[in-house]
Amino acid sequence: MNGSLVANQALLKSLIELLKPISSVDFSVCVPYPYLSQVADLLRATSIAWGAQDVCEFGNGAYTGEVSASMVAEFGCQYVIVGHSERRSLFADSEARVALKFSQAQAAGLTPILCVGETLEQRESGQMEAVVASQLDAVIHHAGVASLAKAVVAYEPVWAIGTGKTASPDQAQAVHAFIRSHIGALNAVVAQNLSLLYGGSVKGSNAAELFAQPDIDGGLIGGAALVADDFAAIGKAFG
Repeated sequence: MNGSLVANQALLKSLIELLKPISSVDFSVCVPYPYLSQVADLLRATSIAWGAQDVCEFGNGAYTGEVSASMVAEFGCQYVIVGHSERRSLFADSEARVALKFSQAQAAGLTPILCVGETLEQRESGQMEAVVASQLDAVIHHAGVASLAKAVVAYEPVWAIGTGKTASPDQAQAVHAFIRSHIGALNAVVAQNLSLLYGGSVKGSNAAELFAQPDIDGGLIGGAALVADDFAAIGKAFG
């Protein structure tokens, strides 16, 4: 929940110029609903895609205060984030609710970025694999494993978001490998082609080492995405 009309324009105009030389990397920005029109206007003629940060689990109707996937799609969005750790922890988005949001996004032609990840307590008690598998399985059981062929999965260790802590490249790779293996047990082709993003305090200083891991295909960037130079540094590390 960051941004303003003035700040958005300055940030995106800087990003457009800074990201132009990095043609080998796909970029997208996911913004709060009120700014979708502004962002669409600013990015329409660029190679940067855009999306929303969440979507309602229901279609259009009597759900005051919510935003449906079809509404989001009208703004030319390609992506929508579902199951972000903040939605799960602060707004009670259950695994079942995330699965419904995932399907609503796909039904509207959007590509869901499905977030999964464990808390520090869960990791330290040896529950990481069980937690991540359960979050994946909720979507797989609802929408089918083939639905992941038109989705992106982002691993966000909750303990490394906004804390300044970052999973080591080996720690991040281990979870990404587990995710790919878990999905691969159901459909090897979907797993092999799935884009897996790492989202846990990625910075320009650690991006290259993280992105060098075999199962890390990109990043879901948080705070560093609010500063054009920082975000561009991460992009250059990948490109």
